[in-house]
Amino acid sequence: MYRYAFFNSESQSSSICFLCLFQECSKKTKTDDPENASVDAPRPAQENGEKGEFHKLADAKIFLSDCLACDSCVTAEEGVQVSQQNAKDFFRVLNLNKKCDASQHKVLAVSVCPQSLPYFAAKFSLSVTDASRRLCGFLKSLGVHYVFDMTIAADFSILESQKEFVRRYRQHREEEPRLPMLTSACPGWVRYAERVLGHPITPHLCTAKSPQQIMGSLVKDYFARRQNLSPDKVFHVIVAPCYDKKLEALREDVPTPLQSSRGADCVLTSGEIVQLMEQSDLSPDDALVDTLFGDVKEEEVRRHEGASSDGYLAHIFRHAAKELFNEDVGELTYRSLRNKDFQEVTLERDGEVLLRFAAAYGFRNIQNVVLKLKRGKFPYHFVEVLACAGGCLSGRGQAQAEDGRADRALLRQMEGIYAAIPVRPPETSAHVQELYQEWLGGADSPRAQAALHTAYQGPGQSASSRDIKW
Repeated sequence: MYRYAFFNSESQSSSICFLCLFQECSKKTKTDDPENASVDAPRPAQENGEKGEFHKLADAKIFLSDCLACDSCVTAEEGVQVSQQNAKDFFRVLNLNKKCDASQHKVLAVSVCPQSLPYFAAKFSLSVTDASRRLCGFLKSLGVHYVFDMTIAADFSILESQKEFVRRYRQHREEEPRLPMLTSACPGWVRYAERVLGHPITPHLCTAKSPQQIMGSLVKDYFARRQNLSPDKVFHVIVAPCYDKKLEALREDVPTPLQSSRGADCVLTSGEIVQLMEQSDLSPDDALVDTLFGDVKEEEVRRHEGASSDGYLAHIFRHAAKELFNEDVGELTYRSLRNKDFQEVTLERDGEVLLRFAAAYGFRNIQNVVLKLKRGKFPYHFVEVLACAGGCLSGRGQAQAEDGRADRALLRQMEGIYAAIPVRPPETSAHVQELYQEWLGGADSPRAQAALHTAYQGPGQSASSRDIKW
């Protein structure tokens, strides 16, 4: 198994070096896209050297943005686990259900990230609602029992983040800083913060779990109990726009009071699913997306307010403005600073800045955020941090051309499709409020804290002692 180390990010135009402990260092020189320059990574070994019709694995590549998910290595055990999260594992369970005794069957549930749907719509020239139904019909024709939309999990994550920001703001003191609060929904960024940066960065991470983690609890705990199933009888697959979601699934190996098994058993990228659809000779009927509430179906696709993500900045900004200053905020005015992926929003009254929020997407902007935070020269109360330049729609699991670079035309198309999806604020979801009571016993209960929040660990040494230079 291979281990990779990110060597030096001193310059965005410098070459990119990965250290392989068991073979010579691979190195590529500067590319036209230094944010996402890549080096080839070894492919996982395949059984008997064969590739089945649905088992063709995309060429593995590691990008500079993917390095945010690396401490100074991916351990051998993690490498094995990540390599197992592919279509072969998915079809292994499907085939077992066809061959084994009914008592050994798994219930297959697939949860789809909202940022994946514009990709399916663009690839198949459909509206986003029709694309979701086409995807659902295809998955069910393979043997999947339930297909869910993950928007409801993002509702929980945003609502919990809103409450945490207000609490941090009120508790913030110069001698005991609780701000800025940095979002924790992006697994690449969180892994990088935990394994490389450590203190003083990790205390600023929002403790609200990501939508993927919350969806895992919803499916393996709430839904499984409604279906009278033990969690280990449910095989839960996530469809996501980026590869870092595969690493995030490994974070859930430790049992929690609410579930004894991993929340996500397998993560497939949008591109991997499209590959399966394009290779299939099936002609399934479209199907309505399921919900966690029995026979109720999702009629239309909804999203949160964000140009390419779940819009944590917008939702938390509005909530904080109202809760802290009794200000009703309409449309937000974003101001681009260093580049289009670093923007700020402010709330002002009588010439005084009350709130200053920022969105920092991509490694270059994250680098600057961390540097200023360490120097104590950081003017923001809140930052929405995403590892992928351009946001979640730009995830390398769906926005990559054949030459390995970002498919700009496809991205523009996806952005237009995503923008046209109606916005539903998380506060208006009746299902979420029902779940707070029925599933968690109240929004502020110990059960809600356990299900919706997490804790972070540092690397045991400061980032300055590693081979990273700021």
